Amino acid sequence: MYMFIMAQNGGGGVGTVLGIILFALIVGGFIGIAKILVVGNPSEMLIISGKRQRDGAGYRVLIGGRTLVIPIFEKVSKLSLRNMQVQLDVSAQAGGGTMVPVTVNGVANVKISSDPSERANAIERFLDQPQQELQRVARETLEGGLRAVIGKMTPEEIVEDRDKFVTTVMHEVSDDFRKLGLLIDSVNIQNVHDTKEYLVSIARKASAEVTAAARKSEATQSAEAAIKEAETQAAARQAAAEREAEAKTAEALSRQRAEQARLAADKAIAEADNDLRIRKAELAREAALKEAEQQIAAAKAEEARLRATSVQGALAERDVAMAKAEGDAAAVREEGRARAESIQMIGEAIQQHPLALQVMLVEMMPQVVEDVAKSVNNIALGEITVIDGGRGDGIAGAAMGRAKALSETLSTLETILGVDFKKVSKGIASNIANGHSGSDGGARHDVPVTA
Repeated sequence: MYMFIMAQNGGGGVGTVLGIILFALIVGGFIGIAKILVVGNPSEMLIISGKRQRDGAGYRVLIGGRTLVIPIFEKVSKLSLRNMQVQLDVSAQAGGGTMVPVTVNGVANVKISSDPSERANAIERFLDQPQQELQRVARETLEGGLRAVIGKMTPEEIVEDRDKFVTTVMHEVSDDFRKLGLLIDSVNIQNVHDTKEYLVSIARKASAEVTAAARKSEATQSAEAAIKEAETQAAARQAAAEREAEAKTAEALSRQRAEQARLAADKAIAEADNDLRIRKAELAREAALKEAEQQIAAAKAEEARLRATSVQGALAERDVAMAKAEGDAAAVREEGRARAESIQMIGEAIQQHPLALQVMLVEMMPQVVEDVAKSVNNIALGEITVIDGGRGDGIAGAAMGRAKALSETLSTLETILGVDFKKVSKGIASNIANGHSGSDGGARHDVPVTA
């Protein structure tokens, strides 16, 4: 370029030639690079042939990316991986024993498979072939599969279950397409008809069934709607009845609670009145008790005063009685002491002189007999009627009664005193007789005493 510029500036013809040559070399270099560098498109498969590969194949495949190609020795070919639409128009007799001629119209989307295990088949069959050839082979293969499937299915199955029909067709031709290196993306059945209008009658029947089903469904829906409406109305009526019943129940409960509250209030008032009466009675009782206690306290005070007065008098009397009792006791003690001393002296005298007791008893006898006689004499017999038979026995008996009383009294005294008055009397008489006639004068004689 610099030389070219120099040439323009008057560098001469040599510079011009050199510039042209250099420019040509640069352009040729770009063209050469363009020839040996191949850039692949993801939507096409490049087949570079002319050089044997390690796997024994005489070509290599490029999908996307770039690679270098040796001019003259290697050749680059292309196969499109884009979808191709194949029109389908097939007439065949339906199976299932109907033998009805059925025509199926549709379209399929087909392309060359990019799977390494299948694309070799497409390269071998369709490399450097026009796309129309590929479409023809794909169409004929699909139509063959359609005829086979139509012959296996009834018209009803073809019409009513299109998905099953398409799935069956794709399954039928999948092995053939794999051998061709082709891949079916989709099959769309556009129309199915027959010249005998068998499918039309089926369609009409189906339409009638659909219409009937629709009407039935509509009637069912209407019935269900009516039932739901009736149920809703019934539920509304039931809810209204329940609300009314609840309202009545609530009203009855309110009245019952009001009545209970009134009764409770009346009861509370009655209880309050009763409590008030009880309290008044208690207060009255307490007042009466207090008054009684005051009266009792006053009485007790008076009683205490009187008791104190009585006690003082009683104490004075007690002191006087005690003094008198002490005096009497002293006299009694002196008298008892004197008696005791006299009794002791008598006892001692009796021990020394045994006849002294007999003498004392003898001396006491006249007084004793006198007293006994008085006691017998004092016996009051009242008025006594004496019945006598004329012999005087009654009066004598009455007199003997007093004598008998005297004898019994003496017997009692003998028992009490332990003295036999008969023996004592005899002893005393004997002693007296002997005393007057004896020679010894004052001689001592014992008198037997039974004790």
